Amino acid sequence: MPLCTVQFSSESLQKAAAMSIILPDPSIKGPYAVLYQLHGLSDDYSGWMRRTSIERYVMDLPLVVVMPDGGRGWYIDAAEGDAYESHIMKDTVGFVEKFFPVSKKREARAIGGLSMGGYGAMKLALEFAGSFASVAAHSGALAHGHDPDLTSGPEFKRIFGEKPTGGTNDIFALAEKLKPSQAPAIRFDCGASDGLVTANRRFHRHLARLGIKHTYREYPGAHNWIYWDEHFQKALRFHRRNLGI
Repeated sequence: MPLCTVQFSSESLQKAAAMSIILPDPSIKGPYAVLYQLHGLSDDYSGWMRRTSIERYVMDLPLVVVMPDGGRGWYIDAAEGDAYESHIMKDTVGFVEKFFPVSKKREARAIGGLSMGGYGAMKLALEFAGSFASVAAHSGALAHGHDPDLTSGPEFKRIFGEKPTGGTNDIFALAEKLKPSQAPAIRFDCGASDGLVTANRRFHRHLARLGIKHTYREYPGAHNWIYWDEHFQKALRFHRRNLGI
């Protein structure tokens, strides 16, 4: 199956950008569904390809997997700095839908990610609920933007601003503004030994109180690629059910 690295100009970032893209075998007819798979804080667009067997897992599926670069920008439009939310939703999605034979329908578009990318995937899926059929997050940093103690450092203040709680980068607040019937299919998981498990439990309870249907699972494991490689396979099955592929 084809694999390519696309280098293009991001209007939102005002700089060159790149993404890895897995394409279906040419024998599989399009238009294809798309999964946007986001990396964590210390990685880049190549992380999922280098550290997991994602290419093998999506083999023979009518699915394009797009792995964009989110820098250290948390997939939001920073208070001071780069506009990574716009980079994903406008530039990346726009490029993919212009140059590749993919469906532009909500029911053919999914998003996922790990750690920072888990936060980013959940934030974008809730904020742009009409754009994604499903979202899956692994070990997501889901309380960033909600808990002030987690964004108190200089780098976080530059990105999230001085008081992010309750704003557009607080996924707890985004969930509160969303009608349960409008939510995409939601799945998230975390390792029981992961330092982010408390944040995931809090978000699970929050969604339950709001009546937003979702699936939350905890498994043995920590914040590492062994865990993410294994549990991406479960997320892929979840996406496939919701994408109908």
